[in-house]
Amino acid sequence: MKKKYHKLYFIIIILAVVTLFGCDIIFGSVTLSLSQVWSALFSADSDEAIQTIIWRFRVPKAIVAILAGAALSASGLQMQTLFRNPLAGPYVLGISSGASLGVSMLILGLPLLRISFESDILRNIGVVGAAWFGSAAILAAIIAVSTRIKDIMAILILGMMFGSASGAIVEILQYLSPEGALKSFVVWSMGSLGGVTTTQLAILVPVLLAGLVISILLIKPLNTLLLGENYARSMGVNINVVRRLIFVSTTLLAGTITAFCGPIGFIGIAVPHMARMFFMEADHKTLMPASMLLGAAVMLLCDLIAQLPGSEMTVPINSITALIGIPIVILVIIKNKKIF
Repeated sequence: MKKKYHKLYFIIIILAVVTLFGCDIIFGSVTLSLSQVWSALFSADSDEAIQTIIWRFRVPKAIVAILAGAALSASGLQMQTLFRNPLAGPYVLGISSGASLGVSMLILGLPLLRISFESDILRNIGVVGAAWFGSAAILAAIIAVSTRIKDIMAILILGMMFGSASGAIVEILQYLSPEGALKSFVVWSMGSLGGVTTTQLAILVPVLLAGLVISILLIKPLNTLLLGENYARSMGVNINVVRRLIFVSTTLLAGTITAFCGPIGFIGIAVPHMARMFFMEADHKTLMPASMLLGAAVMLLCDLIAQLPGSEMTVPINSITALIGIPIVILVIIKNKKIF
């Protein structure tokens, strides 16, 4: 595939994102017409109920889908390059497990202590804060370890061990918890794009933008890492600084999405491979923006499928991302014996 076609492919993907964004606003439990959506978006005289549906629920959810897809895909690409492992994803360092541990301590642990939230608002804020705290704790441990251990594969294994330890504690809390608290935690673990309010969006957007900016600034070091850390050092790259920036970026991206939306699987693993296959390119100057845009498109598609247009039922977003992501990962493993 020649580079002269890359601009065309980017235009196609952008058009797909715009189209899917519009479809995500139109379709849902109540299907709206194009005229109704247009009137609600650009006219103050439109039906108040339709305005509420669009501006309070559908537009924020579609924006979250775009941001989640871009964030998870960018962080997944960074992890695959850093660890030179095609099956590495944004949660490989245990960030998701740390977030799950924080949320489980809040949702499952507090009821065991006979403590409960009387306000749903405080509960939602607490869930986000607990997930953030858990992700940050894992990040701090990883950075502390990386200052002493130079072998990147050892860091990968330790990250997996941190994640497994967090998972073990979560399982104990699940076993001891009452039915109501357990159900709430399971629902959170299934992932949801529709729980982010406009107020939370004001926090979510700048944090994710900061993580995405760091990812873009790391494009050149990521390209040098494709040929190994020794080559990167010979090119003057400070490996320790680059590692920490990648860890911080991944935590800002994957940790924030997990905090606000729950753990969303397979997007961060599958989409970077889609970008590689689509563009036939290893240069992160192409792969990074391509992964972000493809991730946004795939997440919008998953959300569109998950809400079952015309039905009041909604399928957990994790189920859809798994059904779409798993075949892609299997295809990559079968077709490519060596990814890098």
